[in-house]
Amino acid sequence: MKIAIGNDHAGYDMKLEIKEMLEEKGHEVIDYGHHSTDSCDFPVYGYKVAQSVASGETDCGVLICGTGIGISLAANKVKGIRCALCNDPVSARLTKQHNNANIISMGARIIGMETAKAVVSAWLDADFLGGKYQRRIDMLTAIENGDAI
Repeated sequence: MKIAIGNDHAGYDMKLEIKEMLEEKGHEVIDYGHHSTDSCDFPVYGYKVAQSVASGETDCGVLICGTGIGISLAANKVKGIRCALCNDPVSARLTKQHNNANIISMGARIIGMETAKAVVSAWLDADFLGGKYQRRIDMLTAIENGDAI
């Protein structure tokens, strides 16, 4: 699988370990930055990863900032993106199963490294359930397109 990854300064160290874990599992990881702990603006990296996923250049994405909130907000501004903040493995599994989230975000100042690895693994290992959940995603897409539901 081809996975986009991005972060701000607060998520840099966590990104390095998550990237290494993904590569060890055989995934191709495209790193959209940020490439240091120097202060930066999270919307830049949330947008880059979201554009990559929305365009089909990558299959899915992982975003990391201090809380995971800001960078997820940026990603969700891109049409076709369903980015979910996941700071525990159960939420990560369920957001794939129920929402078919194509990007997850995490807070490096909120969770530890082992939890972050478990979150990413749970999300990648889960499968979308379809059925009634597809109907709900279709409704989200309609909202995104400005249509009534």
